[in-house]
Amino acid sequence: MLWFAGQPSDAAVDPAVMDIRTYVSALAGAIVCMSACAVLYAAPGAAAENIDIRESDLTLRAQLYRPHGPGPFPAVVALHDCGGIDRPSAGSTQLYGEWATLLTAKGFIVVFPDSFGSRGLGPQCRVRQPKVRASRERVADANAARHWLASQPFVQPKHISLLGWSSGAIAALWAVRPNAAPRDGSADFRSAVALYPGCRRLRQTAWSARVPTLILIGSADDWTLASTCQQMVAGARGRSARADIVVYAGAHHEFDRANTPLRLRTGLARTADPGGRAHRGTNPAARADALKRVPQWLER
Repeated sequence: MLWFAGQPSDAAVDPAVMDIRTYVSALAGAIVCMSACAVLYAAPGAAAENIDIRESDLTLRAQLYRPHGPGPFPAVVALHDCGGIDRPSAGSTQLYGEWATLLTAKGFIVVFPDSFGSRGLGPQCRVRQPKVRASRERVADANAARHWLASQPFVQPKHISLLGWSSGAIAALWAVRPNAAPRDGSADFRSAVALYPGCRRLRQTAWSARVPTLILIGSADDWTLASTCQQMVAGARGRSARADIVVYAGAHHEFDRANTPLRLRTGLARTADPGGRAHRGTNPAARADALKRVPQWLER
């Protein structure tokens, strides 16, 4: 396992308090990000194509991003968070568009299945009993997107990976468990990356991965606890494909979102705080590292 910039803490971090170590880390991250993030700010945003993917009796709507050229390219199935894809007020369109721009510049096809809108649902962050479960429907969506990509002439069918954020990261971790492996002879996912997933239930099921899997999470995340994911990965040691976790000191949920001041969200379902409160916001050091580390992992 890999620890980054210190050990995690279970406690929520008061956003009004910043010690000198956090300040230095943020300043260093901002300097690093001047070069690491340049591809996102200098390049025009990747243009999305709207596509339909057949999944049993559902038409799964999705957004497709393609690099220039005929390919074939490696591909990524990208799983959105509990807010869904179309959430302009929270900046999700910007977040996913930035990641799509970065990954297409690296030569990846990227597909974002719309798990909520395809089923006539809006954001699910405050829904305590969701109709679309990370362990079931969203795994099915990820596999449907994988099948669709593998059938396209511009995709390398044996190099399709998974990337997810928050609840989408939880779905990615469910999707790479050994008992979820394809049984139809199709090519499996190549690797997976999960950004700030909730790991409590997965830990209880003795999670392990059948493909190399990377987890990125902040030590100050009070929505999904880093310590739970650390315990989950430690418990999988010796019976799992390579599973690494990077814990970013002082980072909160959605640390990879650009230019977002730390803010408290309330009324949320399934947070570490029983009161449904959690912070989110940019952490420059964590963001800069993730922007470099994720493509490197997916290129494996």
